[in-house]
Amino acid sequence: MRVLLVEDHPKLALTVATGLRHAGMAVDVVFDGHDALHHAVDADYDVVVLDRDLPGVHGDEVCRRLVANGCVARVLMLTAAGDVADRVHGLELGADDYLAKPFEFAELIARIRALSRRPGGALPPVLRHGDVVVDSARRSATRSGRELGLSPKEFAVLEILLGADGVVVSSEQLLARVWDEHADPFSQAVKTTMSRLRAKLGDPPVIETIAKSGYRMK
Repeated sequence: MRVLLVEDHPKLALTVATGLRHAGMAVDVVFDGHDALHHAVDADYDVVVLDRDLPGVHGDEVCRRLVANGCVARVLMLTAAGDVADRVHGLELGADDYLAKPFEFAELIARIRALSRRPGGALPPVLRHGDVVVDSARRSATRSGRELGLSPKEFAVLEILLGADGVVVSSEQLLARVWDEHADPFSQAVKTTMSRLRAKLGDPPVIETIAKSGYRMK
């Protein structure tokens, strides 16, 4: 899952981003409304976590523009104002959910994952391919009932391949969906992660390499 975090307090933003990455998400961070709009156009995000009180372009206006421009990412608005009128206003602008500061980090993660599973979101909560089962809500991946013990990146790659339902997924697509904007497009990150994932999945192999195209589930 790829997340855009828009928060103008750098220390809070980096703390939240670190926690989301530990939860297996690829996170890009920006600190003002202008950068939020540019990033939302240039990359394919599942969820935008949007602080309301932003410099440059106010969070309300960012949300309004994202919705008006047909952005497919779900929008979770954050604000220090937690009264009903503020929540209603945010939802009327087109936000999909609303979370008041201060918040429990576990709740933020749960809300982000819930948004990504809504109709039109990234993936259903449980994905199956033969004896391979990925439960996104529980962050569990098994084969024939055996827990695979995947790293966050391995889990995300397997989740995307299962969600593609047999369609070939390129290395470039995996890099864009699983790693953040700072990932080196010429690195061996995808190849290395795929090798480790295949080893953990064991035999018979379930991931097929399509020459000059990418990967898919057999």
